[in-house]
Amino acid sequence: MTPALPERAGRRCHNVINQLHSTHYFSPDLERELAAVGVADQRAAYFAVRAAALGPVGPGVVTATFFNFRRRLVARHVPAVWETASPEVVLAARLRAVDATLRRLLGEEAVASKEMAEAAELALRAAEACTPHARPLYAAHADLPVPDEPHLAFWHAATLLREHRGDGHLAVLLHAELDPLEALATHTATGKGMAPKWALATRGWSREHWDAATERLRGRGLLDAEGELTEKGAALRAGIEAETDFLDRAPYEHLGAAGVERLTELAGGLLTTALAAGAFPEGMIGKS
Repeated sequence: MTPALPERAGRRCHNVINQLHSTHYFSPDLERELAAVGVADQRAAYFAVRAAALGPVGPGVVTATFFNFRRRLVARHVPAVWETASPEVVLAARLRAVDATLRRLLGEEAVASKEMAEAAELALRAAEACTPHARPLYAAHADLPVPDEPHLAFWHAATLLREHRGDGHLAVLLHAELDPLEALATHTATGKGMAPKWALATRGWSREHWDAATERLRGRGLLDAEGELTEKGAALRAGIEAETDFLDRAPYEHLGAAGVERLTELAGGLLTTALAAGAFPEGMIGKS
């Protein structure tokens, strides 16, 4: 009989895998590779690399699938970016950037290690149980080929697992009746989300938009006068994460308790190394 998966084991595994996946978005290697194919603007680069698997889509699709970006910002770069570099060119540039980023952050020894190959095998096995229904970003990436090199195969699997959970998470946010900015603001209030200055600088919203969202949340009894989560707000956020766990349980149940524990251990060690190498900007996460 397969041992039951411990509570939140899938979420813990996702959290380390997701952070490893996300390192390339903040990498100078990505900036260099995208600039080399003509995409020099950082916002255009982000929209391009994450949306390229969908094909040469317009601002509506990107706004819908990314959820928390202001459409006006998206439309400033999409679909114009595809005239500079096609989705196929962007995907190739992204893979080169990921290769360079992982080698720089983790070191050549870790990239070539048997532990990396094991992490790739486990993550790919988990991704076998992901489902494409109503998950457009996952489904688009699942159509891409698995890279041959283990560190790139691991990153590919991490992308599948990240987007699979993310697509489900958006459905839960809709059910909770949180709009894009309200979702950002409540996540920030947990202390685990993006700091407001980062959200405003990268998502296209103004301080007035943010303040209006927090006022709406106060009106619903989710935030208090100081912008902290109320008991009701904390319960809502906890429920959102639990429901997201439920929708995302298949890959981790498929991998099994021992496999999830081992993948979390391996990915956690890689993440620790990446963080020590300065993978993310300082001050990105927090309430202020």
